[in-house]
Amino acid sequence: MQHEYDATKDKCPLPLVKMRVMLKKMDTNDSCLIKIADKGSIKDIPKFLARSNYSFTHKTFDNGVVELLIQNR
Repeated sequence: MQHEYDATKDKCPLPLVKMRVMLKKMDTNDSCLIKIADKGSIKDIPKFLARSNYSFTHKTFDNGVVELLIQNR
């Protein structure tokens, strides 16, 4: 199952908090697609994912939105 969260209008720390709740709900082989635009979230979320050993990819779009695809560990 793929969970999705468009956090482009949310400000830090809300995207991080909501993403952590989604990650806890994920089963094995689930993924989470999150879109963020807040500068604090763009900095903090990848750091959290790396520290927590989540596998993820990211894309940055011209409008400043970053899209992260997170795989459950």
